[in-house]
Amino acid sequence: MKITLQEERSIIIEILTRMEVTLEDAEIVADVTLDADLKGFSSHGIGRFPQYVKGLKYGTIKLKSVIEIENETISTALLNGNHKFGHVVTYHGMEMAMEKARETGVGVVGIHDSNHFGVAGYYSDMAMMQDLIGLVIANTEPAMAPIGGKEAIIGTNPIAIGIPSNKNYVAVDMATSTSARGKLLEALRKGEMIPENVALDAEGNPTIDPEAALKGSILPFGAHKGYALAFMIELLAGPLVKAAFGKQVKGTANPEEMCTKGDLLIAINPSMFGDLEHFKEEVDEFVAEVKNSGNVFIPGDMEVRNFKKYMAEGINIDEKLSAQLKAIAEDLSLDYDELIN
Repeated sequence: MKITLQEERSIIIEILTRMEVTLEDAEIVADVTLDADLKGFSSHGIGRFPQYVKGLKYGTIKLKSVIEIENETISTALLNGNHKFGHVVTYHGMEMAMEKARETGVGVVGIHDSNHFGVAGYYSDMAMMQDLIGLVIANTEPAMAPIGGKEAIIGTNPIAIGIPSNKNYVAVDMATSTSARGKLLEALRKGEMIPENVALDAEGNPTIDPEAALKGSILPFGAHKGYALAFMIELLAGPLVKAAFGKQVKGTANPEEMCTKGDLLIAINPSMFGDLEHFKEEVDEFVAEVKNSGNVFIPGDMEVRNFKKYMAEGINIDEKLSAQLKAIAEDLSLDYDELIN
């Protein structure tokens, strides 16, 4: 079935506010979730929403906690999210990074004790839309085995970068594994197999069974190169920001466990390096050069195409997800059918 953008937003906000989440926080969660679905990252869109509801019920997402600034300089800050919604903590963290970048040229904000924040590109987009360069990295609970190993030790560790321009959406948002863990969870929910050359089972054998893959490990993209990048992100989003790393990272996929992962948010102000408009013109000049070379895409084109499609057609949700959302709504004495009509 399909739901409209407003219906998705209504489902999220009505459920969260009924669970005593503030309207401000509920709207941030809804905006990030909808952004994922519109870009085609359904594994991080409303399909991930039941995980957040479980987090609230288990108490691993805290309603009354306050974001704490543990260390701060003119260009850096370290935040303790105190287990609030990851979307909310990261949103305010990027706002802080952007403010520092406007003043000093760069803002770097580290976060620990937060929660799963949805799609990383939402936060790099925040900077990009304010004529800043945005960069977001995070570690996740183990999902990837090191090259030559079969035990999952490293997370899928996403990276997102957004660069402002006058004419183009220039952005990348990707896991450093061949697949985000959310896509495996989505395949398991739908009863679908995953592509070949994506994952290994617990014995280190190739598998297309998402359940076996979740018990085993996901392969890094680009073999040793993806592994190396994920390895470095593990350190930058772990020890650097006083978060867990390796097998100590928990709670990004399992809402029953308190989340221990970390995030690193960076905003860069191009106007501190030269004329902003000239920079954006040169970004567009490079995009044109690349596109003139043939029938090619640039990073961000697929998201733009998906955005236009889902804005016009609405968001697809499968029967199992619809049943999950209906059960959540009815448990809170909400009329699910009314929310989607």
